[in-house]
Formats: sequence, structure tokens, C-alpha cells
Amino acid sequence: MSQGVLLYGPPASGKDTITTELCKLNAGYSAFERLKIGSGRTHGYRMGTVNQLAELEARGDVIYRNDRYGNIYLVDRPGLAQAMQDGRIPILHLGQVAGLEAMVEKFPASWTSVLLWCSRESTSIRSKGRGDSDTEARLTAWDATAQDIEANTDFTWDLQLDTDAMSPTEAAQEIDLLIRRGI
Repeated sequence: MSQGVLLYGPPASGKDTITTELCKLNAGYSAFERLKIGSGRTHGYRMGTVNQLAELEARGDVIYRNDRYGNIYLVDRPGLAQAMQDGRIPILHLGQVAGLEAMVEKFPASWTSVLLWCSRESTSIRSKGRGDSDTEARLTAWDATAQDIEANTDFTWDLQLDTDAMSPTEAAQEIDLLIRRGI
């Protein structure tokens, strides 16, 4: 069965950095590039159009969609199937528990769900440190993430990591070990 990693956490909790570390540990891991319709940051996304979105929706190939920062972000069935070819393990970054649930329900695979957590202060410091022009919006998203977790206490995490208390390398090693153990 295909495998995938679902990284969930507030902005600046380490999703990109830990993904990089996982890819260093094992060439079978790869960052999943969600389809993005909109503007702003393009690195780490497959940029799409409104027409592509309409076509994917008409075929029922949108697994999960969220609208944030004035953009539309999608996990699409064709993109995910391609990311899992040849036994590769895609790493998806999601910011809502509903997105994790959609992945598990709508795309058959062995999913490993990981909650990455950091303080609100860390999000602010990290966001400013990497030059984000929308730190306030990211802090609003941090608040929304905390509320999302409180509202979804029934979601079971395979692993919870505090990225204020561990390095990205340590976090990646814990995730990799869990996957290799075949949870």
C-alpha cells in the first residue's frame, strides 16, 4: 500500500525544514507540491489556474481545498497519485484537521499524521526571521490552528512533536523511525 506523511501545524512550526530533513534521510521522501491558484509565494507549489480548478472539481479530483491568504490551495488526486509513483512517500503540509481527515477518507494509503507544534511567539520570530511580509496573517492562522486542535480533540495523531524543544533533524528522525516501524 502507498504511504504518505501528513504534517500539520501552525505557520512556522517547521513543516518545510523538517520535510527537507526527511528528504535528506531517505531519497524516497518528497515534498508534495499542492496546487495553488493565486499570487504570492510560488516556491513549493504547482501554480494553477481557475480553469484547472474547475476541471478538477468537475471530475471529482479535488481531495482537499482550502482558501487562505487570498489564495486557493488544493490537494488533487492526479498530483497525489503521481507523487506516490514508484513507492515514493509524499509529505503533505496541511493547516486544518479537516484536511487530514479528507486525505485519510478520500485517498487510500497508509498515512502517518504528525502534529508539529510551536509557541505563538516562535511563529512570530520565525516568520519575521524568514522575511514574511504577512506575519500578522500567520499569527492569525496560528490562533486558528490552536482553535482547530481544540475543536477536534477526537483526531488521533500518530506523533506529536514540539519544535520549540527539538531540532528539525531530531523531529525528522522520529518521523522516519515511526514510518519504518510501519505503524
